[in-house]
Amino acid sequence: MKAIGYQRSLPINQVGSLLDIELPKPEATDKDLLVKVEAISVNPVDTKVRMRVEPQEGQLKVLGWDAVGIVEQVGNECSDFKIGDRVWYAGDLTRSGSNAEFQLVDERIVSKAPSTLSNAEAAALPLTTLTAWEMLFDRLEVDATEAKTILIIGAAGGVGSIMVQLAKILTNLNIIATASRPETTVWLKELGADQVINHRNPLSEEIGKENCIDYVVSLNCTDQHMPEVVKVLKPQGKFGLIDDPQELSILPLKQKSISLHWEFMYTRSMFETEDMIEQQRILGAVAGMIDEGQIKTTVSEQLGPIDAANLRRAHELLESQKTKGKIVLEGF
Repeated sequence: MKAIGYQRSLPINQVGSLLDIELPKPEATDKDLLVKVEAISVNPVDTKVRMRVEPQEGQLKVLGWDAVGIVEQVGNECSDFKIGDRVWYAGDLTRSGSNAEFQLVDERIVSKAPSTLSNAEAAALPLTTLTAWEMLFDRLEVDATEAKTILIIGAAGGVGSIMVQLAKILTNLNIIATASRPETTVWLKELGADQVINHRNPLSEEIGKENCIDYVVSLNCTDQHMPEVVKVLKPQGKFGLIDDPQELSILPLKQKSISLHWEFMYTRSMFETEDMIEQQRILGAVAGMIDEGQIKTTVSEQLGPIDAANLRRAHELLESQKTKGKIVLEGF
């Protein structure tokens, strides 16, 4: 089968950073589905793994986790899907990825794809949807009925653009989002943000006061924003993040008794937690919301077929940290 992989961790402007390769087609066993991949999206985790995880000598690593595809085989312990089902998922960080014609994925982290979206439109959403949902409801434990305020830093990217929508539809939160460009400001208001402020300026000055935010979610550049996060959070507020700051002192959180919540969407699949199937439930619920017209796809760019050249372009765009929404590729 066709696939895209790498042997060495290289800067994305080098041709060897991602290569067109051929691999044996896998077989489904146990709880695995074999999915014929139709469309994928590219996430910051793809670029991070490419640079941080170098395969053993002579080995190839296939990246990619977001995917939409058709079930071609079902393992002997599968009960939730059948051959021909159109599914979507965000995969498992410990397994071979979706940058391949066929992929094995545990059925507990898969759901049927929304019927009203194309393959490319749907592929934009699984990883960011799971991350946003888990942050809001599993980590921060947002009470959907409470009239509180959330600040989402870096909200115009993949996770932020779905988090704004989920918060608008499923909670009673006042949503303050951050962006720094006119086009991303407009984008976030269209998605449901009540207020958009510029994260290039001090957050407390943009908001106009301190000690006023119940929940802060930081999606990038957390180390840069940390002093302002502490300023704007209320005493006993909650702070969540998803990125990997090189330095992060949590001591300033103590005086206000601020709780810290780190969301990593792959925890459930990586450790096969008892509630691993919760990701199937979340994706199924959001697929229903999409088909009811409540949530929009967050595709911003479609770069063409799934090959090494287009994936290098996608990685380069993500590494620029100037993207809006999600980058998708479709077909081999």
